[in-house]
Amino acid sequence: MASSFKGLDMFGSGPHRFAVGRRGQFVVSGPALGVWTPETYPLGLVELEVVVKGRLVSSSEAGLWAQRDAVVAQLLNPPTRGTLIDHHGRAWTQMSFITYEEGDRTDRGRARSVGYTAVFRRFTTDPG
Repeated sequence: MASSFKGLDMFGSGPHRFAVGRRGQFVVSGPALGVWTPETYPLGLVELEVVVKGRLVSSSEAGLWAQRDAVVAQLLNPPTRGTLIDHHGRAWTQMSFITYEEGDRTDRGRARSVGYTAVFRRFTTDPG
């Protein structure tokens, strides 16, 4: 099974892995809120975040740039929600693609490739 976001195979050209971010309560200390007490205050659950790390791979420089451009084209303002599916079929609904960062170099050999980190978040409120 191929991984996808909104039905698009954005990362299937090379190896990639999914990781779910921190889950639980978002807590703030009293001093951070301007209250000079040693207590912390729960403010609600943190928003779900899924991070995809991997490599875009192509047989040509032009093909690699086409893949990069296709991924970046999905970074929208405001972010739009979609379903993110990993290569094992696990689906996260209502996710927004929020950041994409490439590695510091393009590797060139029989194939061209670049590492990346892509972050998806399920916003508690509507981002648009």
